[in-house]
Amino acid sequence: MEREALTGVLWSHPTFWVAVAFVLFFVLFGKRLFAALAGMLDARAEAIRRELETAARLRREAEDMLRDATKRREAALAEASALIEKAEIEAARLAETVRAEAEASAKRREEMAHLRIAAAENAALAELRRAATDVAIVAAREVIARDLAPDAATALVDQAIAGLPSALRAA
Repeated sequence: MEREALTGVLWSHPTFWVAVAFVLFFVLFGKRLFAALAGMLDARAEAIRRELETAARLRREAEDMLRDATKRREAALAEASALIEKAEIEAARLAETVRAEAEASAKRREEMAHLRIAAAENAALAELRRAATDVAIVAAREVIARDLAPDAATALVDQAIAGLPSALRAA
C-alpha cells in the first residue's frame, strides 16, 4: 500500500487531495481563523490587562489606606501618651496640693490646740490668782482685824489715800 501511494501520479492519490484541501483551507480561511483567534486572544489579553490595572489600582488604594490608618494610629497613640503624661502630671500636682493642704490644716489644728491649751492655762492661772487673792484677802482681814490697832489702821488708810494718784498714773 505504501508502494502504491508512492508510485503513479501524485494527484491521483487521496492523500494528496487531503493535503491540498488542508493547505487551501488554511490559505482561504486561515487569515480569518487566525484573525478570529488573535482577536479572541487580544480580547482576553485586554481583559486580563484591565483586571491587572484594576488590581494594581486597588492595591495602591489599599496601601494608601494602610498608610493613613497607620498615621492615624500613630497620632492616636501619641495623643494618648500625651494625655497620660498630662494626667500623671496633674495627678502629681493634685497630690502635692492635697498634701500641702493637709499639712496646713494639721498645722492650723495644732496651733488652735496650742492656743486652747494656753487659754486654758491662762484661765487656770487667773482662777488660781483669784482664789489666792480671795484667800489672801480673807487672811489679811482676819490678821488685820485681830492684830492691827485702831490708830495704826487709820495711818495705813491715810498712807494708801496719799499713794492713790501715783498708783492711778502707773496704771
